[in-house]
Amino acid sequence: MKLTPNDIARMLDHSTLQPFLTEADIRHGAEVALKYHTASMCARPCDVPLMAELLRGSDVKVCTVIGFPHGAHQTQIKVAEAALALDEGCEELDMVINIGRMLAGDEAYVREEIRRIVELAHARGAIVKVIIETCYLSDAQKKRACELSKEAGADFVKTSTGYGTKGCTIEDLKLMRAAVSPAVRVKGSGGIRDLDTVLAARAAGASRCGVSATEKIMAEAEARYAEGKLEA
Repeated sequence: MKLTPNDIARMLDHSTLQPFLTEADIRHGAEVALKYHTASMCARPCDVPLMAELLRGSDVKVCTVIGFPHGAHQTQIKVAEAALALDEGCEELDMVINIGRMLAGDEAYVREEIRRIVELAHARGAIVKVIIETCYLSDAQKKRACELSKEAGADFVKTSTGYGTKGCTIEDLKLMRAAVSPAVRVKGSGGIRDLDTVLAARAAGASRCGVSATEKIMAEAEARYAEGKLEA
């Protein structure tokens, strides 16, 4: 299947989440997202007002993270964080589950926390991507976390924060895609740094990839497209 660079860009959530980024870095990140028309720009919660201003009127969605990166905030804090982000213009929320509760088998807690954030987001026309942090879970737990996310109404399940012990793998994407219905999309994130990995993620069923190497990936996509070799 032939692809265009825009097909690749619309798979990318351009991520600016590193703790050392300055306002200048966020402004540059918005320029990159706008240049390529990525699906979204995902920045830290403190950057949402600036990001929303820079992206206003564009086709790039405003995205932030909730309970990031460890997922261990109390639920009411995650809900408050989500509410503020929505107030400030967010259209997409990437939330981290409570990993410890998932490992302990407290499924009711995990499901209810996701449900509360999803309910809040959907009432405001926003979507929720649930980060299950695959590196800490067994395959059975990954599958169950995806099922709980689906039961709670999540729009996406997502592999990783990028700050765990391991990032996205193709095997995890396949497992997650098989664990949810077509109504729930899959996002790969963590260690995706080149076009071939994006294409492999797409082939495994991912609709989005969270990346900070957007400029490199898009340069590769444009070069391959010019050669007539950009294919799924």
